Amino acid sequence: MDRVQLLLVGLPAILFISDLSHIFAPPPPHLRHPHGHPPHPPHPNPPHHPHQPRPPHHHPHPPHHHHHPDPAAAAIQVLVKPQQPNLEGGAGFGTTVELQFCASCSYKGNAMTMKRMLETSFPGINVFLHNYPPAFPKRVLSKIMPVIQVGAIATIMAGDQIFPRLGITPPPLFYSLRANRFGTMATIWLIGNFAQSFLQSSGAFEVYCNGDLVFSKLAEQRFPSEFELRDLIGSRLPPSPFGKNMGNVLS
Repeated sequence: MDRVQLLLVGLPAILFISDLSHIFAPPPPHLRHPHGHPPHPPHPNPPHHPHQPRPPHHHPHPPHHHHHPDPAAAAIQVLVKPQQPNLEGGAGFGTTVELQFCASCSYKGNAMTMKRMLETSFPGINVFLHNYPPAFPKRVLSKIMPVIQVGAIATIMAGDQIFPRLGITPPPLFYSLRANRFGTMATIWLIGNFAQSFLQSSGAFEVYCNGDLVFSKLAEQRFPSEFELRDLIGSRLPPSPFGKNMGNVLS
């Protein structure tokens, strides 16, 4: 055994023996610290004369300062106290606006912009965002499209075994598609995703004020401008002491 092997074997053995000695060694005794206090030196007392009375001890008390509030400062604090904004009297209080848009068409950014504009122009208005779903047949086809994709890809991959078991002769188109199976499967996947996205989109941006339709992108085939939407909502606000279209003044 050379020196390197002896060192590799001896060093772990020494560490193991050291750990055993620390584990089974008795705990060290606790040192007790004396709590005795040194004797206090005697207090020097002045000599006492029997015929001379002791002077009384007076303990001086710090003067108590009574702080009286300054009426002028209190009045200033009342004047400069920040006032909380009161939205109950806002131009849009009690009005509910619903923005129903196509979520899969990336219309959410436009909806958020219109929401902030309405809340700024008409304080107290309630603006809600909702997804406008497509028609029922389109929703059903969008659910079936992934199944069609998987079935078409499986047919391209194992059509030579599927058609004989069904008793069907493979069509000539199958062999031409199977010759370039990877390109065919990629094309099926891309076309299926595009069709599914189209079926899930409604292209809608509908604006409702208190349940009444104010603007419809499906009917107008365009988006409303901010000024147009503000005028449409302002014309439907209930009358208030500050005027019907207070939002136009604030903006």
